[in-house]
Amino acid sequence: NYDHRFPDTCNLDMYLPDMDKPCPVFIYFHGGGLEGGAKEDNSEELKKMTILNIAFISVEYRKYPHAKFPDFIEDAAKAIAYIIEYNNHNNFFTKFFVGGSSAGAYLALMLYFDQRYLAQYGIDVSSFTGWFFDAGQPTVHFRVLGERGLDSRMVRVDEAAPLYFVNKDIDPLKQGYLMFVVAERDIEGRLEQTELLLKAMHQFNYDMSKIIYKYMKGYDHCSYPIQGMISDFISDFLK
Repeated sequence: NYDHRFPDTCNLDMYLPDMDKPCPVFIYFHGGGLEGGAKEDNSEELKKMTILNIAFISVEYRKYPHAKFPDFIEDAAKAIAYIIEYNNHNNFFTKFFVGGSSAGAYLALMLYFDQRYLAQYGIDVSSFTGWFFDAGQPTVHFRVLGERGLDSRMVRVDEAAPLYFVNKDIDPLKQGYLMFVVAERDIEGRLEQTELLLKAMHQFNYDMSKIIYKYMKGYDHCSYPIQGMISDFISDFLK
């Protein structure tokens, strides 16, 4: 349960390996277009990471029509702050990884690039080892466009867009390791927008050697299994 700083608008499921020593943890935000989906989605697949001694936490957040921008991002930040505070008392986790799929990846992207959300809890993104972005929207999310009364097909880059915050040189030591996944037949424009984000990161001196880009040829949006990708991504830091 959340303490007084973490309202009950958001909750999470935690899956821990059967081991008696601290382990890495992957914090996951589900997809669903910011109006559907639930923290239980994909958990049967993803919680198999516990077999590899990786903890898995699936986070819920407020969604449309009961939320508006940036409620869902605030919930994501609060959940991470709670998990870190929980770990300070229990010492369960060593390395922290954050990510999500589709709308969940948009939330993770916003937390990474607009660091104000986590900074209000005294959290620096450099404290995380890696981030996993599965088909997230780097521009203003189409559902946020709808909230504004705009056509959801429009492309906008402002403070509701991760791409908006790729605007300064990044210290490679604070960047962390990043993995981007996008499908050949993804949502219209998602592939091109992801490539634009990566190009912008290159221009602003991100360490591209710390970035993995995975192009899922022959697949539709989020139609591929991700548990193996995430486990391999995390396992590289355990060798």
